[in-house]
Amino acid sequence: MPTFSPEAERSTAPSSARANQKSISTAPLRVALLTGGRDKPYALGLGPALADHGLALDFIGSDHVDGPEVRQHGRIRFLNFRNQALHAPLWTKMTRVLVYYLRLIAYAAQSKASVFHILWNNKFEHFDRTLLILYYRLLGKRVVFTAHNVNVGKRDGNDSRFNRLTLRIQYRLCHHVFVHTHRMKQELLTEFGVPEAQATVIPFGINNTLPNSALTRDQARRELKLDSTDEVLLFFGNIAPYKGVSVLIEALGKIAPTSPNLRLIIAGRTKGAEDYWKSVRQSIDAAGLSKIVHEHIEYIPDEKVEVFFKASDVLVLPYTHVFQSGVLFLGYSFGLPVIATDVGSLREEIIENRTGFVCASENSADLARAIIQWMTSDLRREREACHADILEYANNRYAWNSVGAITAKVYERLATDQTKQSMEFTAIP
Repeated sequence: MPTFSPEAERSTAPSSARANQKSISTAPLRVALLTGGRDKPYALGLGPALADHGLALDFIGSDHVDGPEVRQHGRIRFLNFRNQALHAPLWTKMTRVLVYYLRLIAYAAQSKASVFHILWNNKFEHFDRTLLILYYRLLGKRVVFTAHNVNVGKRDGNDSRFNRLTLRIQYRLCHHVFVHTHRMKQELLTEFGVPEAQATVIPFGINNTLPNSALTRDQARRELKLDSTDEVLLFFGNIAPYKGVSVLIEALGKIAPTSPNLRLIIAGRTKGAEDYWKSVRQSIDAAGLSKIVHEHIEYIPDEKVEVFFKASDVLVLPYTHVFQSGVLFLGYSFGLPVIATDVGSLREEIIENRTGFVCASENSADLARAIIQWMTSDLRREREACHADILEYANNRYAWNSVGAITAKVYERLATDQTKQSMEFTAIP
């Protein structure tokens, strides 16, 4: 009877596996980036950054996240799975969503991508968190997820057991989860049982996809009917209770009587918070602030965003609860200083007296104090120089190249682990 030799077994049976490993190591790793058709600045920032690190990328997008950044990159294959025309009958929108899911399922079945990176879930959140991710795993994919918010239900005050259950399933099914702050990582570990080795903190990349033309400050102000001598605060983004707009109005009421040039722009849509905005609007009238508050309560298209940021002197984030804010990094991309409340990781992202100021949350008096501090600081007096400094700081700290490098290393590790497991399975007699 021949004797069994482990050395002989390794040198013969897995030879095809070793050859396969060699071919894999020389070919670029293929990754599917599942954008959910959302968050154009993030998707168009990350996609090219990953491809620049040598990855072959299938960019699963939609009309909303289309652009030359991905269309013209040699390593990116752009797949438009979803039409997102806003003005369409309900039946048409329902059909589009169904077709989108069918395309996604069919793509996954035949895709050669070994890593599926989910930036955002799709329309049916609970289905995506559970059955869809399970389907990807059954196909042998390594699943990666970026948790821009670990539990948005908790943030918005509508959390539930079912919501937490589907989140727990999602985070357990994923091979790796990216978050943007250490506090978010800690929440993943303590509340959802994610192993520490399966969670990585990455910077929130700077927004460099929005139009940034030669529009000047004075031109932007004329468009918004503001004077060159106005001191302009900006609140930008969706309006919701956790955004703290009501606290900002209270703070403004404390400062306005002694600051005749102070103005506040509120730009964004209510998106389900109509009653909250109605109460804020009543507070504006009651405080006699109607003439100094410029309201643009609507969706702000990309081509108009720069008008608001270039017309403003400082961005105000009076949030009551949040982990991190994309609006903060949007402000930095235009060189704007930021006044933000001390919630989530906002303090970590602001350098006092250089990029902005921090104040207590849900405290109108302290917010007023921070606004006055800005008005008497070099950030206001040396506006042009400080804007240039903030822009340089942000482009260095939040560079997409750094985000892409960290992300690509995780992909490669997951793909290597998958290859090793495949070889071990092949070597079983």
